[in-house]
This record gives sequence, C-alpha cells and structure tokens, in this order.
Amino acid sequence: MKKILIFLIIFFFETNVIAHTAHYKNFNKIEMDILKDGKKIGFCNYEFSWSAGNLQVKNITEFEVKIMGVRVFSIQSNGTEVYKEDKLTMFKSETMQNKKKKYVNLKFQKNDNNYLIDGSSYKGIASLNNVVGNWWNHKILTSKSQISPLSGSIKEQVVKFIKKENITINGKKYLAHKFTLKSKNPNLPEDKKLDFEIWLEPEKNIILKVTYNRLGNWEYILRKINFN
Repeated sequence: MKKILIFLIIFFFETNVIAHTAHYKNFNKIEMDILKDGKKIGFCNYEFSWSAGNLQVKNITEFEVKIMGVRVFSIQSNGTEVYKEDKLTMFKSETMQNKKKKYVNLKFQKNDNNYLIDGSSYKGIASLNNVVGNWWNHKILTSKSQISPLSGSIKEQVVKFIKKENITINGKKYLAHKFTLKSKNPNLPEDKKLDFEIWLEPEKNIILKVTYNRLGNWEYILRKINFN
C-alpha cells in the first residue's frame, strides 16, 4: 500500500507539472483499432501538427456494429483540438451517431479564464481543469472531470491506479500501468456512465489500451505510432 501511495504521489505530481503538449512534439500520428467482442469494427486515429510551438490534434473515429448483416450502431466523428502555450484554446467536433448529429464547439475565454461550450448535450461554461475525453492525451488520467468529445457534456470522474502489468500489444511487450476510470456519480444511467480500464505506457505516456463493457466487450488498442 505504501508503494502504491508513493507511486501515485510521484505520478500525479510529475504529470501535472511536466506533462504538457511538448511531450507530443515528435508525434505524427497515433492509430488505434476498435474491437467489439474480439472483432475489429473500426478505428480511432489522431494526427498531430505543430506551428510556431502550438499543437493541433485532429481525430477521426469510425466504427460500425452489425448483427446478422444489419447495422445496429455506428459512429462517424471528426474533431480538432488546438493548444497554444500548452493551453487548450479551441475544440470542435461533428459526429453522426446512428444518423443523429452531435457536435461540440468549445472556445477558451481569456477574460473569464474558462471554456465556453456550445454542444449538442451541453451549452454553458466549464472550468479549465476539464480535459477533452480523447485517448491520445494521458492527462485524462489526472483530471477530475472530462468533456465529452461527441456532445460537450461534462462528466466528473474518479481515476485509480490498480497495478503494474505486463501486456502484449501487437506482438510488442510492455510493462504498463493499469488504471480504472469511473463516473464519480455511481447512480448515472448505464449509457451515461464512465467505466473504463486503461493501460498506460509510462515512459512516453502513451495509452496502449482501453476496455469497457456495454452490450458486449469493447476495446481500443494501439496499432501504430508514427513519429516525426
């Protein structure tokens, strides 16, 4: 227990102090496969670009679930995050979920020192302590709340370090740090609840794998990273 507490103190201190966009200065692209019940159904890709020290991250996520050849669930989503001087200044996304349009328009308000969100599920202000809930950013493991990248809703969360674990991803072995990420409010409806297991490669702060259960077993698994 003492070792776990020491690790958590070090992890959260170092992440909050030095974990910034500069960690991704050599990244070009992160590609993740999306699997349901062991079958690949789509992908989640992040592309990184830099200009004058500022970072832009573009995300494309697409997947489709079929039962007996009939499509029962699908998502097509495009999003862009912009960071200036390590601060999120803009996030925009458009998503088609089962032919229903969802969106987020987020802007940093310098005078008020907060975010202004216009989303399909939430319209209003949000604290700068929030992180956009995308799987490229390891800061999701240190934040107390996240902003849905699909609808703009704000979700309070509790993250716990579980253990160090050896895992193999696409034939490569890693000593990963395993976490759980759950909704702070356990009484939320099941379709609104956060309940993830996450494996992090601690040296480069790369999320290797994410799993959750919702009408089956879902996995986001790192397929490839391209560096500049």
